[in-house]
Amino acid sequence: MVTLNRIYTRTGDAGSTRLATGAPVSKASARVEAYGEVDETNACLGLARLHTAGADALDGSLARIQNELFDLGADLATPAKRGEADGQVLRVSEAQVARLESEIDALNAALPELKSFVLPGGTAAAAALHLARTVCRRAERAAVRLAEAGEAVSPAALKYLNRLSDLLFVAARFANDRGAAEVFWDSGATR
Repeated sequence: MVTLNRIYTRTGDAGSTRLATGAPVSKASARVEAYGEVDETNACLGLARLHTAGADALDGSLARIQNELFDLGADLATPAKRGEADGQVLRVSEAQVARLESEIDALNAALPELKSFVLPGGTAAAAALHLARTVCRRAERAAVRLAEAGEAVSPAALKYLNRLSDLLFVAARFANDRGAAEVFWDSGATR
């Protein structure tokens, strides 16, 4: 359990912070950016849940995902060390990725076949979920940049972000009255 008695510490006033390991790092570092984007995704999900509160098929899943995003943030804030034992540090797991895939398949099975690109919008819940999806994609790009820079990023963390953005797309379609309220792309060529 985490106990926060003091919210401000003044330690970040000069632009630095500490990773979960205690190592100091710039607030502008690629690692801080990656887990900051995950935090932003989580905030977007909190907003989306204002509109999914009565939808058991979505809200319970989104509540669990919000907790898992804290797991993911902890994973990204704790660079892996050589010889790290399984379970020694909180990491996103392949089981969490597989659960997202199962949820994508279940939600998608209830939707009509997609024959056009979907515009972000429709119901308030769908619009909020589309926003969360785009922020999640930004978090994924930040995590990939971190990995491409040679920094330790768990493969499961990258997979989780990729699957989560897919889930949020399907959830947005589902929140649009199971596809009935979707707004489809009308290209300039068809106007």
